Amino acid sequence: MISDEQLSTMPLAELRELHSKVGARIQALVTEEKSGAILKVRQLVESFGIEPKDIFSRSAGMGALGQEKRKVLAKYRDPATGKEWTGRGKAPRWLDGKNREEYLIHGH
Repeated sequence: MISDEQLSTMPLAELRELHSKVGARIQALVTEEKSGAILKVRQLVESFGIEPKDIFSRSAGMGALGQEKRKVLAKYRDPATGKEWTGRGKAPRWLDGKNREEYLIHGH
């Protein structure tokens, strides 16, 4: 291993060459370890019959960090149509220009 003292006395050209060699070695190790990880994942997928939707689908029943997804309760209801809105995302048209407090669902 090269000490800080050795690095501080190296000329710029040698430091650039060392940087290039270190970068190439890091890339080779990353590629090697990534290949090993992919092989392990493929073996697990095959042995357990895992499908992409089991891991990547939002409808797989799990949210971030493996926690169960919880359904968000509606916060607003249109009494004329019964349509509801959670208060997340873009407001529905039936609330355009209206006082939202009048449409709040009480009791949640």
